[in-house]
Amino acid sequence: METLVNLPLWTLIPFVLMLMTIAIAPLIAESWWEKNSNKLIVSLILGVPTAIYLVVTGLGHQLEHQMLYDYVPFIILLAALFVVTGGIHMQGNLIARPSTNTAILAIGYVLASFTGTTGAAMLLIRPLLETNKERKYTTHTVLFFIAAVANCGGLLTPLGDPPLFLLYLRGAEFTWFLKMFPAWLLVGILLLTIYYVLDSHWFKRESLSRLKSDVMNRQPIRIKGCINFVFLLGIIMSVAFINPSYIPAMGEEHAPALLKYLREIALVTLIAFSLIFTHRKIRVDNHFTWNPIIEVAVVFLGIFVTMTPAMLYLKAHAAGFGISQPWQFFYASGLLSSFLDNAPTALAFHGVASGLVDSGAAVA
Repeated sequence: METLVNLPLWTLIPFVLMLMTIAIAPLIAESWWEKNSNKLIVSLILGVPTAIYLVVTGLGHQLEHQMLYDYVPFIILLAALFVVTGGIHMQGNLIARPSTNTAILAIGYVLASFTGTTGAAMLLIRPLLETNKERKYTTHTVLFFIAAVANCGGLLTPLGDPPLFLLYLRGAEFTWFLKMFPAWLLVGILLLTIYYVLDSHWFKRESLSRLKSDVMNRQPIRIKGCINFVFLLGIIMSVAFINPSYIPAMGEEHAPALLKYLREIALVTLIAFSLIFTHRKIRVDNHFTWNPIIEVAVVFLGIFVTMTPAMLYLKAHAAGFGISQPWQFFYASGLLSSFLDNAPTALAFHGVASGLVDSGAAVA
């Protein structure tokens, strides 16, 4: 059983300020916040004092574990999915019937659990927009694409969404998330059915000239950079099988660094292969830049550092929150993730749950 560390409540202030900055800065200082260098400044201003406090109070090992075993694998996986899917270019202009649009969303919904929600969105947003460029009413299509492909679809594997990967790093089996299949299927059917009905309604309102133009301009789907599907399979296999469950020596306390980080080494190798073997023009056509992954890295640097005291506090006071039933975790985490990023929310409630176990409290 892990020893609980009782930190003062004020140690949560940097974490709260970090989350508030992420939420408010784009609204009040959009141009300033767009620069990754400014995001890094915020992360350092809030993160460095937190790190110093943890080291001085003898909790440096907690920060080390958070950064080396959560942050680093987290960023490397996101980078791998980002680079590999960024090397696949899909282009085409199908006839924008409701059935066609629904099929694209359905494909993205399934892909999201294996390419990540971001990867699936990167792959399919271009052909979706091309397909619908002759139509006037398209806002609902983009909104449902965001809901289905960029959010709900990635529920079945740790690759699908960052919080699931973080829980996988905390001990959840790779296949555990498949238990969510009934919920995933129900949500998918509801979203796609509602979308199909809405798109059918707006399709009937399109002018005849737009529909004729849509038919005249149709082009088949073309895919470039197909070698990246091999690298994508490599990512899936690396995450699924390079872990202590299959390689027990990885989990040993004094295992060599090369063994502990074998999965990350494999992922970095796949990143390198993708960059080497993908024609540069494909990434140019995809408007590929490193800015998004750099943004994620610098923002989550601040989140993970400042979150360390918060995690320790939540574990130590878990029994006092009155949360012990599954439905309470479900609604409380869902409510909180509506305001915060879902990755720190997942870790926060994992901390509460493990704190309940460590304190000996009854858990349903």
